[in-house]
Amino acid sequence: MKRFDIQVNDYVKWHKKGITHEGWVYFVDDDYITIEIGVKPKPFCNIVRNVLHCNDHLLLVCYNQFWDELEYIKTRKNIYVPEEFFIRDVTYVDTPCYSE
Repeated sequence: MKRFDIQVNDYVKWHKKGITHEGWVYFVDDDYITIEIGVKPKPFCNIVRNVLHCNDHLLLVCYNQFWDELEYIKTRKNIYVPEEFFIRDVTYVDTPCYSE
């Protein structure tokens, strides 16, 4: 697979050794990204409603040497309106993901 410009809020699939992980890109850095593959509510948020972060996020780290194994699916416009999706025009490139 070829590499594309990865951005926060992209939905990607990572095909690795016969297993496919999928989720939202949560963080992007030059060296790695994190992919949110799960979310669950924190137990104390059921009691205290004024807590800013009421979810635990399960994040998968994907280092830049594996970015050519990622498949772009879609992008969400707003994390607070999850049903608003669009397909971003991604350009795949033939450059290697890391220098030798």
